Amino acid sequence: MRRLLWLPLVAAAISFPTSAQQPAPQAVPVTTFAAELRPVSETKGYVGRIEAVERVEIRARVTGYLDAVLYKEGETVKQGQPLYRIEQDLFKAAVEQTQGAVDGAKASKKLSKVELERAIQMMASTYGTAQKRDQALAADENAAANILVAQANLDTAKINLGYTDITSPIAGKIGRTKITKGNVVSPDSGVLTTVVSEDPMYVIFPVSQRDFLEVHREGGKVDASRLEVTVQFSNGSVYSHKGRINFIDVSVEKSTDTITVRATIPNPDDALVDGQLVRVSIGTTKPQEKIVIPQSALLADQQGTYVFAVEDGKAVVRRVVPGGEVGVNIAIDSGVKAGEQIIVEGLQSVKPGAPVQASPMLPEGRS
Repeated sequence: MRRLLWLPLVAAAISFPTSAQQPAPQAVPVTTFAAELRPVSETKGYVGRIEAVERVEIRARVTGYLDAVLYKEGETVKQGQPLYRIEQDLFKAAVEQTQGAVDGAKASKKLSKVELERAIQMMASTYGTAQKRDQALAADENAAANILVAQANLDTAKINLGYTDITSPIAGKIGRTKITKGNVVSPDSGVLTTVVSEDPMYVIFPVSQRDFLEVHREGGKVDASRLEVTVQFSNGSVYSHKGRINFIDVSVEKSTDTITVRATIPNPDDALVDGQLVRVSIGTTKPQEKIVIPQSALLADQQGTYVFAVEDGKAVVRRVVPGGEVGVNIAIDSGVKAGEQIIVEGLQSVKPGAPVQASPMLPEGRS
């Protein structure tokens, strides 16, 4: 019986693990950007559209069979370059016919002149009458008028013959042809193709009347031509060339309370395309020192906008007040200090207080 009393004591002295210990969370790999302090101008953003400075719709001006299409679709054409040729035989025949009418009218004029001179001479003798002289004078003047009519018909025939060669009135890029060889074309056929100039281009965008008064006033005086325009594409990349405002509409669009503004922007590399939708930014103030970080770092929740910064190897939340856009970056009015490592990639796996493995990136995307 004594040995049985020891069994509970032995069992109590033996400990068994109830569960395995939880492993420490692994650090999430992220890419960070060192917040920069740099001079930034306050900007306003708008949605704009690229337009060619010159845009020409090519149309037929005479009726005939299309004999040839003389260009390659999408290529750059020169001013005066042939684009289409309409069958010319009937137009050449019309020129020859009207040339014959001119020659006949000139021959009739010579005869009427001789008869007028004869009638005038007869008036000096007893054989002539004033009636015959007047008739000869009228015939001579009518012959002169017939020459004018015949010459005008000849000029018209030559012009129509010239219209059978359809050329480009401007230099630029040409679109696809909407009609092919062998079809009948006429002024009623509509647009055959379109040619647009390429360099420079316009960017046109609406500005609210309130913004216009606020951002374009400098010392109480509007001087929009000094403001630089930056274009950003739909993929977020910033166009390398700056534009200048060259036109502000004279009236406000009543339905939207906006003013149409136009800027001219270089396009030496053909990066801008007629009709392209872009984002337009305008610097409106003198540069001020501000913190700049990539826009990709911004997050939002019900409390507002925030970013993740790296502190002691962990992700911490920084509530921020965004300012204006700076190309693909954004200025921060408050919430981040210069030099702080801000997470820009790998955000989908980051949680507040979670350990992170930061890989700094080089500062890019400056405007």
